[in-house]
This record gives sequence, C-alpha cells and structure tokens, in this order.
Amino acid sequence: MEARLLFVHAFSPLHAGTGQAAGVIDLPVAREKATGLPYLPGSSLKGVLREACRDKDLQKKIFGPDTTEASEHAGSVQISDQRLLALPVRSLKATFAWVTSPYVLHRLLRDAACVAAAAPPPDVPEPASTASCLVSDGVSAIVQRDQVILEDLDLKASSDKKTKAWADWIQGQVFTDDPAWGRFFADRFCVLHDEVLSFLVETATEITARIRLREDAKTVEQGGLWYEEALPAETILSGLVVATPVDKVKIGTQEVFQKLTELINKPLQLGGKATVGRGLCRLRLAGGVSRANT
Repeated sequence: MEARLLFVHAFSPLHAGTGQAAGVIDLPVAREKATGLPYLPGSSLKGVLREACRDKDLQKKIFGPDTTEASEHAGSVQISDQRLLALPVRSLKATFAWVTSPYVLHRLLRDAACVAAAAPPPDVPEPASTASCLVSDGVSAIVQRDQVILEDLDLKASSDKKTKAWADWIQGQVFTDDPAWGRFFADRFCVLHDEVLSFLVETATEITARIRLREDAKTVEQGGLWYEEALPAETILSGLVVATPVDKVKIGTQEVFQKLTELINKPLQLGGKATVGRGLCRLRLAGGVSRANT
C-alpha cells in the first residue's frame, strides 16, 4: 500500500456537521469525542472526490462500486478524518493568527512517520504555561510588546526556533505553489498550550443565526430561527489517504494518487451549506513512499 498526507485549507467557513444539536447551537460542527477538536469526516471528503471523478470506470476502481453493487469489491482508496491542524483566531495585531498546540503537532508527526513524507521537524515546541505562547524565531506579525492577544487572551510571546521550523515545514506542504501566502502563514503561526487551544476551539468558531421566511408574509416562520456553527475561513486540517491494491481491480497505487491529484487540482466544496458559499476548500497531497502490507 501507499499513504500520503492530505491538507485541507478552507477558503470559506466550513460546516462539517453532526446533523444533531448539542446545546444552544442547533447545527454544530463535528468534534472528536475525547479531545473536542473539530474534524471533517473522511466519508464526506470521499463522497465529494467520488462525485468529482467523471470517469465511471476509474470511479468504481478507486472509490468502489455503487451502493447496489457494493459487495463486488472494496475501493482502492481509504481517507481518514481530516483533523484540525491550525485554527485562525482573531488577533489584536495583524488581524488574525493561525494557532495550534503540542498535541496537534505530535499527532501530525505520527501521521507523517506513517507516510514517510518530507520529514517534519523532529522536536515539537512546548509552551511553558497556559499564559504563554511560542512564535517563529525573529519578528512575528502578531507580536506586540512581547505579547500576543487572541480574542480576550493576553499571552506572553517567546520566539522559538522549533516553532519557526514547524511553520516553514507546514507552509511548504500547504502553500507549495504560493510563496507569498506561505510567508503570510509563517508570520502568523503560533503554538499555544493544549488547554488554551481547547478553550479556543469552543469559543472561536463561527456562529451564524439563520432564519426561514414565510413566502406569503415575508415574516419568520414558527420555529424558523436556528444557529449554525462553522470552522472559520483559513482553517487548516490534515489527515491520511491510503491507496491499497484490490485483487479484483487492476489499478496501481500510483495511478490512484495521480487521479486524486487531478481531482484536487481545483478548489472543492466540502461539508454542508454549499448554496450559501460554505466549504470552498483547496486540497494538497504530500508524501509518496510505499509501505509493505502488515
């Protein structure tokens, strides 16, 4: 089999919902049970890629047969959930920062080891406390008087070479064809304590009030007010894509990834609320070293 890293960069707010309410928000985003971190379900992404593949023969080989013929054989590709990598959070200086945490980077480091991609930095930066944060070594766009102010949090900023190394590596994977945006990302990259990130993923997502009007009177229908949650535009997620040869399907892993690369060449709409412009995302594949089956 062969595995690669997949990076998802949201161009517009991304609503990957759970389909049920969990509190005051009627349509919340999907979150991991143990960590509370948002994610995009792999099944949702696979469905979009399947639909984008117009070659019906390749579609069947790569993604598997239609539901009515699902017992024939499995698909050649498996896509993991795309998990949060960097969350855009409002900053007093430079508009916003991309924030992450040691746990998130450790998990990405583990995924990268499975893929044997371009090696990420081996050392994960660790903020000293919940009152501090780490920024790239040198001048960071989000630092003002040795502080980073995110939403209503005042954090003591420290320049860190490990953080710069991670910023450079991530921008090299996500912004491969856009050096200007890569530098923009590196200047605004910030590593927070795990507890601080947990707080921000609960409070810094986008909440929108929606209404449904009566056609005859143009007034709000009874029960026609609800609240939707979405990951903000500029959110970055990551996960794994695995291609495995299937006995009944004559297609190589290189052909699978070649087709996937073609399918993600242009932005795709992921998650729900497509008609109101949600979920426009750019995808990037990284890595490409074969692994023997175990």
